Amino acid sequence: MKSRMRRPILALLLALVATPVLADDRAPSIPSLDAPELAALGGYAVGVRSVTLVQPDQADPIKGGRADRVLPVEIWYPAKAKPGARPVVYSAALPGEPPRPPAEFTVPGLAVRDATEAAGTFPLVILSHGYSNAPEAMSWLGENLASKGYVVAAIHHNDPDIADRNGFPGPMLRRPLDIAFVARTLQDRARVHAPGLASADPDRMALIGYSMGGYGVLTVAGAALDAKGPLVQAVPDGALAAYAAGGPRQGELALPGLKAVVAIAPAGVRFGAWGTEGLMGVTSPLLLIGGDHDATVGFTDGIAPVFAQARRAERWMLVFQNAGHGIGMSAAPPQMRERLYDFHWFEDPVWRKDRIMGIDQHMITAFLDLKVKGQADRAAYLVSDVTNGADGRWPASAQAYDARSPGGTGQTWKGFSRNSAVGLELRYAAPAP
Repeated sequence: MKSRMRRPILALLLALVATPVLADDRAPSIPSLDAPELAALGGYAVGVRSVTLVQPDQADPIKGGRADRVLPVEIWYPAKAKPGARPVVYSAALPGEPPRPPAEFTVPGLAVRDATEAAGTFPLVILSHGYSNAPEAMSWLGENLASKGYVVAAIHHNDPDIADRNGFPGPMLRRPLDIAFVARTLQDRARVHAPGLASADPDRMALIGYSMGGYGVLTVAGAALDAKGPLVQAVPDGALAAYAAGGPRQGELALPGLKAVVAIAPAGVRFGAWGTEGLMGVTSPLLLIGGDHDATVGFTDGIAPVFAQARRAERWMLVFQNAGHGIGMSAAPPQMRERLYDFHWFEDPVWRKDRIMGIDQHMITAFLDLKVKGQADRAAYLVSDVTNGADGRWPASAQAYDARSPGGTGQTWKGFSRNSAVGLELRYAAPAP
């Protein structure tokens, strides 16, 4: 009965996908034509609700002293479809090229603001953006997951301008603290069925972080900060040292109910965040996503060491060959296509951005469905004896031009169309005993 009730909603979403629109008018949460199978929107309409959380009396490592920490949060959730409802258009800004002011932009959305929540119980996902970024630039993932039965809460961390290096200690301290505070607060609100969270399951939680957000989610997931490392030492007055390994407040970052972690181009290793053993504290299943030409956080000295050192976690690493750091952002909105500085916030020099987003939507969906929802059939999308996507043989049984691979020994990864895994690597490691 439930599947029949959801078919009209799915039909509405598919109709929206099929409607011929200009690329700039298309919500980035709607995958491209060549995206792998699980990137497709799910059977739910999507709602979005804005809330503001306040953590009182917090240390300010930039200005000194203490002040309340104000954190806006965008919550995307499965909703009931309402014919004729207008989808949201997101507005945000990113730092402009110095000395220019912030560059404002808009992103078309799929969600309807304050829509009625769908019946059911759905895992809670906390989403943390990159340094000086904004949640609106990651709506491509938040909306997409919400359509598949996840409640996704994206934090606006209010970072300083990335060009101001004096502001660097702020995100170093605040990113893991913000994530832990928001996650626990929303878990509490979910238990009392607060608006936007009435369907969220506080005991099934996942963390997703991009860049600085990746540093934050790994730390909250158990990666022990190195008290003597350069990152901790860069934060004044020992404010971060209290949360480092052996510190009196280290345990305050732990989250109950954490089932999985996704880190996209995570920062941290180059800054000496966790030393050589700190990542051993991560025990939740982990999906790493990175470009092997990432000049911002590094690959061989940044992303790959996370995969190597988090030995107690079952983990995957998806590698975009020749890609850089901007893999966590949406495609560049029209307003960000006038200046190269603005454009490079979003776009990769080699890869089509809609292709990156579709592949990520597919892989993240498979991972979360498997590890958070317990859908065992999703393992087939993540388990392969083919590490380099270009090495997979196309199955002889798949004759249609737009067919997707069923997977199997030596074959193209399950769910990918012909030649669409070229340029990718997928590595796997079982947890150490």
